[in-house]
Amino acid sequence: MNEQLKDLVKELRWRGMIHDIMPGTEEQLLKEMTIGYVGFDPTADSLHIGSLVPILLLVHLQRCGHKPIALVGGATGMIGDPSFKSEERNMLSEETLALNLAGIEKQLAHFLLFDQSIPNHAEIVNNYDWFKDISLLDFIRDTGKHITINYMMAKESVKKRIEGNNGMSFTEFSYQLIQGFDFYWLFKHKNCKLQMGGSDQWGNIVTGTELIRRKINEEAFAFTCPLLKKSDGGKFGKTEQGNIWLDETRTTPYQFYQFWLNASDNDVESWIKIFTFLDEHTISKLISEHRNDPSKRILQKKLAEEITRFVHGEEKLNIAIETTLRLFNNQDKPISEMSEKDLETMEGIIKISYPKSKFREGIEIISFLAETSIFTSKGEARKMIQNGGVSINRMKMINQQESITEEHLLHNKYLLVQKGKKNYYLVEITN
Repeated sequence: MNEQLKDLVKELRWRGMIHDIMPGTEEQLLKEMTIGYVGFDPTADSLHIGSLVPILLLVHLQRCGHKPIALVGGATGMIGDPSFKSEERNMLSEETLALNLAGIEKQLAHFLLFDQSIPNHAEIVNNYDWFKDISLLDFIRDTGKHITINYMMAKESVKKRIEGNNGMSFTEFSYQLIQGFDFYWLFKHKNCKLQMGGSDQWGNIVTGTELIRRKINEEAFAFTCPLLKKSDGGKFGKTEQGNIWLDETRTTPYQFYQFWLNASDNDVESWIKIFTFLDEHTISKLISEHRNDPSKRILQKKLAEEITRFVHGEEKLNIAIETTLRLFNNQDKPISEMSEKDLETMEGIIKISYPKSKFREGIEIISFLAETSIFTSKGEARKMIQNGGVSINRMKMINQQESITEEHLLHNKYLLVQKGKKNYYLVEITN
């Protein structure tokens, strides 16, 4: 074993982050500094928390002494990965794709060390850079001949789509060959010997190792991590509001912090191993303390703190904690005792402007909730009030016919609206 390297596979195994691993991968990673990559799909201008696991794989790779490459799929993003999806995705325009790539590259630069003075500095590559000059005929002749249709059809992700109602287009069918070529290109031009990804990518990744073997008779390596699912069956990273994004303009640090703070006891023991860099002894101790008294939510608080700091930094973490304390501590304290400054500086909750002219005669609460877009429709607002899920200025709304007037305003211009248990909105009434 190279004494300068840490045992990456051992580290990831106790964290529950290894699903499939190719024979020889562990030995390769202990033998020498290895270049490894993960691909990111540019379907939006921000990554979301579903992308955190592959980001963490790259961070762990670098921390263990290896060199990480983040591949953003400028070429593959034009096609869309069909793996375990029920139907074909919409194609992205070149303009949208360029914006998405720029946003993702900026985010990745926040997590990895790109300082070129260190031997294992990170790199970002875009597969459009090598695909733009390859003609279809060249690709079919030089690459397509090495992988049989039988081999491609045998992949579980392909079989599921072909057996489904909508079938699979040739565009999507070609995806695994194109991703396989990415690995081959990086192997040949960057000496990249390892690919990592989610377990749904195993078929595409193995196609890459096979292409490398058949084209240049070299050995490449791979491992995948499990796809995360919530214990209640819900999709990981999804809330009532949609995805939890890494971009603070889409998901505020407060909302991000709250997501992890609200992790269930069934999920939090595995999540704290995956989403923090705390060592095994520290995590074991925290789990033991948590099991002794789950009501203290020790694991949830530590998880939320660590991952929010990693993604948003110390300052934004402190703001998220402060906002949480203001909103959820001293619930019995009259809202009127919160100063104007308290309300204005609660960063992270959603802020909405609403015209004062609407308040002169008063406005029915149902209309108010729909017009501010706190609810998508009057029907949704009505149903939530019936279920006791709406409060204004910490007073639960029961009467659907009640009108909101200037008398309700805090400091003559604010309303603090609570939707459900954790979603807060500060509505400012403007002239």
